[in-house]
Amino acid sequence: MTDQAVDAGGVQVSGHPDAEDRFLGRTRELKELRADIERAGLDTISGRKAPRARVLLVAGRPGSGRTALAEELVRQVSDRYPGGALRARLSDPDGTPVPVERVARDLLAALDLPIPPGAAEDDLTAALRDALAGRRTLLLLDDAAGAEQVDALLPDNPDCLVVAVSAGPLTGISDVRPCTLGGLDTKSALELLSRYTGSVRVTVDPRAAEGLAEECQAQPAALMLAGGWLAARPKSAVADLAKQLRAEGDEGTPLARAFRLAYTALPAPAARILRLLALAPAGYVDPHTASALAGCSVSGARTTLDDFVALGLLRTVDSPLPQYEVPGCLHPLLKALTEAQDRPAEVQLARARMLERTVRLLRSCRAITETDNPGARERLQGLPRSLRFPSPRAAEEWLLVRRPALLAAARLAVADGELDTLARRLMSQLVRAMVAHFGTQAAAPDLYGIHRLVLDVAERRGLHRERAAALLNLGDLDARTGRTTEALARYRAALDAGREADDPYATGRAMESVGGAHLELGDYDRAADWFGRALARRLARDESADAARLYGRIAAAHTYAGRYGEALRHWRAAVAAYRRRGDVPAQARALSELARVQEYAGRPAESLRTCQEAVEWARHADDVRLQAALHLRLADTLDHLGDPPAAAIHRATAGRMLGERAPEPGSAPEQDANACETRSTSTED
Repeated sequence: MTDQAVDAGGVQVSGHPDAEDRFLGRTRELKELRADIERAGLDTISGRKAPRARVLLVAGRPGSGRTALAEELVRQVSDRYPGGALRARLSDPDGTPVPVERVARDLLAALDLPIPPGAAEDDLTAALRDALAGRRTLLLLDDAAGAEQVDALLPDNPDCLVVAVSAGPLTGISDVRPCTLGGLDTKSALELLSRYTGSVRVTVDPRAAEGLAEECQAQPAALMLAGGWLAARPKSAVADLAKQLRAEGDEGTPLARAFRLAYTALPAPAARILRLLALAPAGYVDPHTASALAGCSVSGARTTLDDFVALGLLRTVDSPLPQYEVPGCLHPLLKALTEAQDRPAEVQLARARMLERTVRLLRSCRAITETDNPGARERLQGLPRSLRFPSPRAAEEWLLVRRPALLAAARLAVADGELDTLARRLMSQLVRAMVAHFGTQAAAPDLYGIHRLVLDVAERRGLHRERAAALLNLGDLDARTGRTTEALARYRAALDAGREADDPYATGRAMESVGGAHLELGDYDRAADWFGRALARRLARDESADAARLYGRIAAAHTYAGRYGEALRHWRAAVAAYRRRGDVPAQARALSELARVQEYAGRPAESLRTCQEAVEWARHADDVRLQAALHLRLADTLDHLGDPPAAAIHRATAGRMLGERAPEPGSAPEQDANACETRSTSTED
């Protein structure tokens, strides 16, 4: 199973074939954890079957190697869990807990299960438990902020195993198996140093190396920084670094002291870039992000990021594109440095540069899909070469890889509150890029979250037009997933916002959407009334195409209510409106619906004539499937009129058009001529 990064929460379904080569020590802890898997739980001892998955806890301070130990445990026992291993990070780099709703959504996505956009937390966690009920699965929950997060995600399946990583105990979850980490054993600590410095300097002065490990309290993150410092200074002895660390005194943790030494040794430009990485969304950074934050070239930023990796200050992310991760244990140290050494205005400017660069990249990402648009091609050529993608495939790959950081950037920009204009542009371009590359249906869960952020900004700024647009988009996504009552509430709120903004488009669109929701709920009188209000607005503005469509929607509501006279009147109005516009395909479809209602009304002869007229217009429109559907309707009508031979001819004609044998009486092609009842379209763009 290959690595698959999934959201800002860091969810993955993965295998790590090379993990054994990277892992050091912790033999005793691994043995105890593996034994805990087999040990009988409290429920088993009392004779009851365990109702939920067993939880093993790896507890330790950031930088203690707790995640590495959990990953190694998962690697060693993964063959026992054919359902695979799921990974989720439950805290952002700044320590903010990730909402359970987002984690559950990402875990479901990692399982390739459909995720209704806008689903509530309880529904998502229930869906996750259902998905894991029949699977023997490993679940690694990294950086848990508290027991509530873990408890909400626990599978109701004793065959599953949950490995949780946290700074402290998970009080409230029964039968948790804790493993609290200290430092590495001396041998492993020295080997970790050797991986950075080479074995010679450690071998020639083992006492100094042991002293250095002791100064670092054998904490892996501190040892890596010490090793990086030595690797950058091949002529320095291990004793030199140990002496400098001792000179730092007892202020702060060993990690903080090792970090101060590494940081103060950096050139000023590199030190500034490192500080500003505290602003990287979700802790993920690429050369463009670093370049924008620091105001330097992309190539220069990449060189500096690679240098940071060598110094133990960054981790590379397994990705087809250059991407790095700020270690969570260093994030508070970087943030403290930024607050101490950079003026707030400079930090805000760096954040604005980063968001502006992201907007331009998203615009480029979308523009490359518009190959038939001369304006888009011209705009694309006007961008600097470093912001252009060589192909739509490369743009899509970038969007997939950077998706967690892009979504996190949108959330952070909205939370900031001082960069709302940039936040709005970012979200607009993010929606358009996702729709262009993934389609509205596939991107719907992400779009729902983005539209909620747009709504937050619009309400905060009193932007009624944007509030209406966000509510309409959220209502559309609710309606597509069957939450019609919720959609109706959104549409009514959008109508109020549209009126406050004096926006005729949003108001008319909301009225039609309210009508569509009532139609879906079976309230045909209200549906027809709201469609009529929307129609009056369209007619007043001479919007003939929308007016024609609304005549059809009113007719559909009357048809469902059994008011065939009203339905016929409005379908005739729709036919006339399409004829005036010269829209032949729409005219043919409207005639088809008119014939259907005439048949319902017990007027087979009229239906026959209308259907024959519709066939002619469908032929002019070159709509073969509609012609086939109409021939089948003609056949059914002729059967009712007592003319089976003529019905057979039309049925055979339909069969030839569909490239198959003649359909049986009463059948219809896959795409019937019912297109005039189309729901209102989305306005994501």
